[in-house]
Amino acid sequence: MRTTRMTLLFLVLFSLGAMAQKGGENETGPYDLVQNWPQPVCGAGYQSGSTGGVWAETPDTVFVLQRGCLPAIPTPTGIVPSRNASQYSLAAEDPTRHPRWDNILVVYNREGRAVEKWEQHNKLFVRPHRVVMNPYDAERHVWVIDDGAHSIYKFTRDQKLVMTLGEFRKPASDKTHFGRPTDIAWLPDGTFFVSDGYENTRVVKFDKDGKYLLEWGKAGKSAPFEFDTVHGIAIDNQRRVYIADRANHRVQIFDENGKYLDQWTDLRYPYYIYMTRDQHLWVGDGFTNKILKYDLNGKLLYNWGTFGAFPGGIWGPHQFSVDSDNNFYIADVHNGRIQKFRPKPGADPATLVGQRFEVPRR
Repeated sequence: MRTTRMTLLFLVLFSLGAMAQKGGENETGPYDLVQNWPQPVCGAGYQSGSTGGVWAETPDTVFVLQRGCLPAIPTPTGIVPSRNASQYSLAAEDPTRHPRWDNILVVYNREGRAVEKWEQHNKLFVRPHRVVMNPYDAERHVWVIDDGAHSIYKFTRDQKLVMTLGEFRKPASDKTHFGRPTDIAWLPDGTFFVSDGYENTRVVKFDKDGKYLLEWGKAGKSAPFEFDTVHGIAIDNQRRVYIADRANHRVQIFDENGKYLDQWTDLRYPYYIYMTRDQHLWVGDGFTNKILKYDLNGKLLYNWGTFGAFPGGIWGPHQFSVDSDNNFYIADVHNGRIQKFRPKPGADPATLVGQRFEVPRR
């Protein structure tokens, strides 16, 4: 009886709150923006450059990968600024588009304070793309994919470089090189897949030690196995491999050995794909700037997100991550910022981006 009364009281209070709400456009969906997170790291007169990667290991350990520091511009209140931050990196041919090259890989705590800066490795990076961790790795290695360097770096948690795949600034399409790689996904035995990438049009599979196993894909616009900008990768509980075929406006699906299974078309520009424990694929779309929820048959179930440079708006959802408190972090690549969102009180759990899925061990 007491539980029933408490439930009724909660529903009444929630209804009153909803009735009091007037106006609004639900710009941030089921989340509230955490204001002034993180604290600036670039110093007076500068702001973060293009922000390609974010990985929330815990609520107190959030890795952010950005492309240096750019001269500050006025904070917009509604429209997108004239500067597209993603056009600035050491890969830019125009030297005036080379940022100040520091604060590339920074770790923040829950208050948004920088607790680690991996400055000793800045020389390795040219156009850092994503930061990821193998969920099955007890040693918690940190991996950085840099498409401008055509390289993938594996670091220990205490910042030591222990593996490099690819060759610095030397693209190729063979067993030991990449052509602007973009993302990684793992199986429980340490086998991993690389989406490769902007220049190459393939998926490459490696063993746990980084030994080449196989690959699939070719350049093209519409047929199975054809890719144009291989920009993200995720794996479901049947070990199916989902590939963001960005410039072809679709997601292609394969088995773990590269057998074609299916495709989802009519996506605008899938920048990032993310598999949740409850077996839904969330897509960050770089054209509509929405966060989209699909079931594994490709049915759209829910979406949120609004284009803009104002706080809470999105211009290029390049990578996102969810911590154990269900806070949502997004690397806003064109605006050049990281944003943190917390679930609104009473938000429907089905509308929240869930915890990242880990493939069951066999």
